[in-house]
Amino acid sequence: MSTRREFVVQSAAAASTLAFPLVAGAQPAPVKVGVLHPVTGALAYSGQQCRAGALMAIEDINKAGGIKSLGGAKIEALLADAQSQPQAGAAEVEKLNEAGASAVVGAFASAICLATTQAAAKYNLPHIVDVGVADQIVQRGLKNTFRFGPGYKAVADLAMVNLKVLNTISQSPAKTVMIIHEESLFGTGTANLLARELPGFGFEVKEVIKHANPTRDFNNIVLRMKSVNPDIVIPANYYNEYALLVRTMQQQRVVPKAIYSVLGGAASSYKFVQEFPDASNGIIDCNHWFNPKDPRAQALKKRAEAQKLFFSYELFMTYTSMMLLADALERAKSTDRAAIISALEQSTFSNHFMPYGPTKFVDGQNTGGRPLMTQVLDKDIKVIIPREYRQAEPMFPLKA
Repeated sequence: MSTRREFVVQSAAAASTLAFPLVAGAQPAPVKVGVLHPVTGALAYSGQQCRAGALMAIEDINKAGGIKSLGGAKIEALLADAQSQPQAGAAEVEKLNEAGASAVVGAFASAICLATTQAAAKYNLPHIVDVGVADQIVQRGLKNTFRFGPGYKAVADLAMVNLKVLNTISQSPAKTVMIIHEESLFGTGTANLLARELPGFGFEVKEVIKHANPTRDFNNIVLRMKSVNPDIVIPANYYNEYALLVRTMQQQRVVPKAIYSVLGGAASSYKFVQEFPDASNGIIDCNHWFNPKDPRAQALKKRAEAQKLFFSYELFMTYTSMMLLADALERAKSTDRAAIISALEQSTFSNHFMPYGPTKFVDGQNTGGRPLMTQVLDKDIKVIIPREYRQAEPMFPLKA
């Protein structure tokens, strides 16, 4: 692990801004924003997707005239790498603080976000959480921390209600569940919540299996799955492990009545669908997703694809989180951290393509944040629930 790293600064204007005082008509000093994600290590793909989303948003903000209430100040990205480790993420926050960041957007994984938000709180540094779903992130009373999307309890609650509905209207073919989860805060927290609550919805949880990050062989776990023979398999893991698990199930011809994901790392992924169309077919997921009827989302999707990027939840969640910060900066009319925090606390940000409505933060959580239910059908990802965003009828179960 490298102990000496430099922030990559998107704008070259910072040096001249520091060297010369502003005069009438001069470009105002840029607003420095930390863009903090795990762009190396086990979570590198997701971290790189997050970073791409942040930079696309910054490009759009700056092209539209920057932060107008600050005289058109541009946002300058201070790029930081959490290296897929919480302690490395916390160390990067220290550097971002020293570099004069006015706010931080990041840091994808729940365990990393838990560390980075805590580190940022020491300096009253505003931290917008883009993806991290562990509810502990917003349950510690940190005034600097704001999460735009839903946490795993809100996602899991909706997923369980919809699973019961799908099962009931299909004459209840599914009765047993097996949960397979990654070992960190996200996977363990999600799995524990599901295992505790699913019996109340009429499902017997036959087994809960934890795996390490990274895991490169799921043969033994899938052999165990064959033995247990659950009706439904619920994976809760990040992209690499999710994709390998489902591919191993396909190779061993394990076909449950449903692969029903809750925040599945690859379940709502165009990358997975493109690379493994047969293995991904029919997978249902309850996850972060955009309003498919909003033309802004479709335009950004085309733009990402033109850059050889997949339009993943990492990308569009970080994009909208950066837009949320820009809205707060406009209303704060300042780069002062306390002023930005105050603006976020009072946010009603609604100029976005997520299915959330106006933003309202309560104890750092956007109460409007909600997931959508998607399913891989005909080599595409379609919204199946709720009806207002529906693109296709659900296919459940996968086999009788």
